[in-house]
Amino acid sequence: MANNNKANESVKEKVMYRLRKWLSAAMLAAPLLGLAPMAFGQEEAVVAEAAAEVVEEAAAEEGVSAEMFTVNNTWMMVSTFLVFIMHLGFASVESGLTRAKNTVNILFKNTSIVAIGLLTYALCGFNLMYPGDFSLGTWFGFAGWGVATDAEGLTSAYNVGYTYWTDFLFQGMFAATAATIVSGAVAERVKLHSFLIFTAIYVGFLYPWLGSWKWGGGWLNEMGFYDFAGSTLVHSVGGWGALAGAILVGPRLGKYVNGSVKAIMGHNMPLVTIGVFLLWLGWFGFNGGSVLSADPGLVSFTLVTTSLAAAAGIMGAMALSWIIQKKPDLSMVLNGCLAGLVGITAGADSISVLNSVIVGFIAGVLVVASVLTLDRMKIDDPVGAISVHLVCGIWGTLAVGLFSMNPDHSFKVQLIGVVAYGIAAFTFAFALFLILKLTIGIRVDAEEELRGLDIGEHGMEAYSGFQIFSNQ
Repeated sequence: MANNNKANESVKEKVMYRLRKWLSAAMLAAPLLGLAPMAFGQEEAVVAEAAAEVVEEAAAEEGVSAEMFTVNNTWMMVSTFLVFIMHLGFASVESGLTRAKNTVNILFKNTSIVAIGLLTYALCGFNLMYPGDFSLGTWFGFAGWGVATDAEGLTSAYNVGYTYWTDFLFQGMFAATAATIVSGAVAERVKLHSFLIFTAIYVGFLYPWLGSWKWGGGWLNEMGFYDFAGSTLVHSVGGWGALAGAILVGPRLGKYVNGSVKAIMGHNMPLVTIGVFLLWLGWFGFNGGSVLSADPGLVSFTLVTTSLAAAAGIMGAMALSWIIQKKPDLSMVLNGCLAGLVGITAGADSISVLNSVIVGFIAGVLVVASVLTLDRMKIDDPVGAISVHLVCGIWGTLAVGLFSMNPDHSFKVQLIGVVAYGIAAFTFAFALFLILKLTIGIRVDAEEELRGLDIGEHGMEAYSGFQIFSNQ
């Protein structure tokens, strides 16, 4: 009992200290912002008193020590940093697998996506994904504009694993990923302003709305649908958008000629390799952070299944591509790694170690088969985003129904979730791209595409003095 009281006092002191710091900062900033004077001393006392009461109640009800709460929240923040690094990985993979003349454009898109994703998630996305109460059955809910918290949001009363602000930032990093997936599939020929408009709407509205169906406690969650870290909610939602975009924007010039498929090689495979390893590293936060605490057993188990699935994905892609192409293909192997990671994401906490290898290996095989199939269908995806994120996202979600150690997980329910997300995401993305195509256009003209989007859209080169612009 004495230890508990000591812990409670420690939490109170920390919360009051932080509140005093923020209020002091506000006092300093007020004159600069032209704000009217306020009785900050009185405000501080009121807020601090409220925080102390909240802490006491949280400690009593949740039974979490100040130390454990700090450890949990720290791990969640570290996971947030790792997911953030994934955006550098996506930028590296996408730019490396495309031609040098489009590098600036790709890096610009990937930078803008993070900014748009965070801002729209703060404006409305977070409260769409986690509405609290649904206003239209269990299909739609909205908790209001903007993000804000009170003293309770800074304590274990909000969640024993993290504060409100940690929750927002961690989830916000996920949001931008869906649009990043789309970026790769339409690379080298999409108009920049059209893509940014698509990103703002897709990430700001569709992703969080669909996310609420499961993670926000909506109808699929009530049905028993399971997606631990987002094989469907993040990756296939982005993948469906990528498929819609690739269909409507059309293939790159020179990709399909006289019924044959012409390989258009990326310009920097070392950069692609660096990007894949950055993504693998980031996935430790993507999946490990989705435990939503620093639980030592579950976090470490999740990291093992994640890593083994990635390794097995490499081997699966290596085996099939070597058999079909008679030579080992580095791009296929690297996408095999990502395929394994996407595949295990839905069930990283509930699929056994042995079965995670099976899931990853099959994902690696599927990504190779999908890339070749899409080429036969004349759907041009320069980086293999559709194959990695959509196809393997679907596989990973269904794999939960096949391999999960939790008897409550049903293949039928997983299939219903996959179909529901597919219909909603593809229909919305196709309609949005079509509206943009019919109004402001979504594809650059042939001359700009041949010269490169770096010059056409940005008036600069990625490798000044070293580039030779062509359609090769």
